[in-house]
Amino acid sequence: MAVHKNDLVMVIAGKDRGKRGKVLRVVLETGRVVVEKINIVKRHTRPGGAAAHGGIIEKEAPLHISNVMLICSRCDRPVRTGHSFLADGRKVRVCKQCGEAVD
Repeated sequence: MAVHKNDLVMVIAGKDRGKRGKVLRVVLETGRVVVEKINIVKRHTRPGGAAAHGGIIEKEAPLHISNVMLICSRCDRPVRTGHSFLADGRKVRVCKQCGEAVD
C-alpha cells in the first residue's frame, strides 16, 4: 500500500474532493482507508448495550484507497510515490516530484 496510518492525504475524488486529513486506519482486505473528518456519515443508533443513549452519531466512513493521494511534506501537494532503498538496506517511499523520502 502506498498509504499508511498517520499519513497526510488529500481526497482526489468524491464529495470531499480537495480536503486534507490524517489517515486513521487502513483496511487491507478491502483496499480502503478511514481519513479524519472526511466522508462523514450519520449512523442512527438505538439505546442499549454499549451505547447508553440512542440518537444520530456522525462518524467517518472508509474511502477507497484510489480516491486519496499522499501529500509530500516538502512539496506540500499530492504526489505519486515510488520506492527506494537506503544505504542501511531499509525500503522507503519517495516522492516522484522532488525525490525526497516520505517516511
